Amino acid sequence: MSEQVVLSERRGRVVVITINRPEQRNAINAAVAGAIAASLDRLDDDRDLFVGVLTGAGKGFSSGMDLKAFAAGERPHVGDRGFAGITRRSSRKPLVAAIEGFAVAGGLEVALSCDLIVASRGARLGVPEVKRSLVAAGGGLLRLPRMLPRNVAVEMALTGEPISAQRAYELGLVNRLAEPGEALGSALELAEVIAANGPLALQATKRILLESVDWPDTEFFARQSEIADPVFGAEDAREGALAFAEKRQPVWKGK
Repeated sequence: MSEQVVLSERRGRVVVITINRPEQRNAINAAVAGAIAASLDRLDDDRDLFVGVLTGAGKGFSSGMDLKAFAAGERPHVGDRGFAGITRRSSRKPLVAAIEGFAVAGGLEVALSCDLIVASRGARLGVPEVKRSLVAAGGGLLRLPRMLPRNVAVEMALTGEPISAQRAYELGLVNRLAEPGEALGSALELAEVIAANGPLALQATKRILLESVDWPDTEFFARQSEIADPVFGAEDAREGALAFAEKRQPVWKGK
């Protein structure tokens, strides 16, 4: 392909991953899915990268699955990462979605696969699959009822009608609102705050938050210890304590 369908740009400890099909409303085909998966692999494997920001080029985040490619028999799934290379297994490291304009159908499911969402005022968020006799099978029906009041999630899923970024913010689905055109900048500010922290602690904290959803209360602390104890024994934990005592910025080594 003459044009990269997904762009990746390092900004210090943060990598910006951009779906780059603005003329197709950043619709997700197999090439996009493969490129997102590869970008997440690089994020996971690079010890100098602590956080990722996922966004879309042009006027919107993503309109979801490329229906023309789907009708031609293409399936934009990648191994155990699933639809769009992210919805079944995201990155091990924190990921922030930066939404301009719209994140609908599989596009919203991609955003929901991130840990935090920044959206511009006026952006629309929705799962309109039922309008095309499809099902929001990329995790929307799993995550929306967990992240929104259930009745709101059910209405969105059954009517296919979107909600505004403002309402999503008021309901807690969106972490931060930005002015139009400023979603990426706001997401980068949030990512930089996260990236200042210890990388091992960030990964362990994300893992505990995700995996503990269905842990029984009686097993929580034992399971948490399996993940958290190695962090307490790592060199970075000692560095964090020393930096605090010495009133200086810590120097993380990721070990």
